[in-house]
Amino acid sequence: MSESSREARRTDPRTVVVQAASYIISFVPAAIAIFIFTRDEADKMAFIVPVLALLIAVNIGGKYLQWTRFTYATGDADIRVEKGLLSRAARSVPYERVQDVSLEQKLVPRLFGLVEVRFETGAGGKEDLTLAYLTEAEGERLRELVRERREGTVPAGEVAATQVQETDDAPPLFAMDEKRVFTFGIFEFSLAVVAVIGGLAQQFEFLLPFELWDIDGWQERLTGPGQQLAGLGPLAQAIGIIFALATLAVLGFATGIVRTALREWGFRLDRTDKGLRRRRGLLTRTDLVMPVHRVQALRLETGFLRRLFGWYGLKVISLASDSGAANHEAAPFAQMDEIAPIVAETGFELPPENTQWHRAMDRYRLDKMLLASALLLPATVLTIFIADSIQWLIPAGLLGAAILHHWWRWRHDRHAIDAKQVYSRHGWFSPSLAIGSRVKLQSAEILQGPIARRRGYASLLFGLAGGNLRIHGMPLETARLWRVQILDSISGTDFSDLLEPGAEAQAA
Repeated sequence: MSESSREARRTDPRTVVVQAASYIISFVPAAIAIFIFTRDEADKMAFIVPVLALLIAVNIGGKYLQWTRFTYATGDADIRVEKGLLSRAARSVPYERVQDVSLEQKLVPRLFGLVEVRFETGAGGKEDLTLAYLTEAEGERLRELVRERREGTVPAGEVAATQVQETDDAPPLFAMDEKRVFTFGIFEFSLAVVAVIGGLAQQFEFLLPFELWDIDGWQERLTGPGQQLAGLGPLAQAIGIIFALATLAVLGFATGIVRTALREWGFRLDRTDKGLRRRRGLLTRTDLVMPVHRVQALRLETGFLRRLFGWYGLKVISLASDSGAANHEAAPFAQMDEIAPIVAETGFELPPENTQWHRAMDRYRLDKMLLASALLLPATVLTIFIADSIQWLIPAGLLGAAILHHWWRWRHDRHAIDAKQVYSRHGWFSPSLAIGSRVKLQSAEILQGPIARRRGYASLLFGLAGGNLRIHGMPLETARLWRVQILDSISGTDFSDLLEPGAEAQAA
């Protein structure tokens, strides 16, 4: 296909309907608020309703005009987008810069069978190119076309019509059923909804038949004359506190379950010829393929309670990641025997039993402990002499917690290196393990502050497209040795070769 003959296409015509429906839905809260404030003033309602209708009509008309002026075209080397009503803007993204193509379906476009196609460039969310909305078939066609053009498997002049190999009939590499999602939601306990409800109640308290924050009023309703709890005295207050805590717990668990179900419903991870294909979501359905040969690192995470029950989460850090989606979740809630096959599919390995782990230097952790205590220790001493009663226990408790925290981190934080990978394990309440491929790291940097230079330790930072991997408190000579070894691994491999499927095994 020559540049002169590239065919410009518009997005699906139903895009205008989807955008109009989404815009009208976004107006619903404002319309409800306006109705509440002006429900008794007919003259204002008669003025506001036509104005709102005019605003919606103008917006929808603008969306239609924008749609008529928005086109995209695929050439031999790039994809080109042109848009603009009064002033035209054109943008071309070479296929070699597109790290991945993901498909997303929010609720409204999903009802019409449309998808949003996002071309991830790995340079941050603002640099990504998005086409909204296309049919599912067109989205799949573009995804395959971009990948095959980038990898050089489609001859010039041909348009790829293949799609990602259907894998619904094959057993998934990992999946979460309804029971697993529900269990995951319990561990995602959150009181965010309580804050939202409290804020709304504060704003619209005048609509309620009682004062929400009147403690005396609530006590009168519970223990006043004629009430069922009257006469129980302090026991009634205890019952009220227990009821309030139980209500918060129910709201917290319900919030976690709902949020998790919306995000993870129907989670399925498949191994395709293009990589790991992940599909999930209840209202917003996402379809993402993570090319295995572009995975630079893995991150294994858990929480304090999750670890007790053997639950972990696995994320991949890929060249297809930007800063906002640096870690693609491959298995957000799984047992280790379920995670191991996924790790093997990416070409990585979990740390073997004979891994030689190293702690940070004692002096590094001691310096961190002293810095954390620099303000708390004088505050504790001062409070002992000027405070009444035992108030000095507050800063003393904080001081003890800081010391215990750094001692615990010194015992549990570890790092290691072998012929293929570098490992960094940190955290004690929510521990995580990062595994980086030596040949796929982008840089190795040694950092030393004023104290570190005097004390002889350093931090070693490894660059990744979707974040970084850090090791703190290393002896300076060890940090230099590791940097040389990592740079030898990087420079000894043509990084562009790693972008070709199957090349990583040869490089290893």
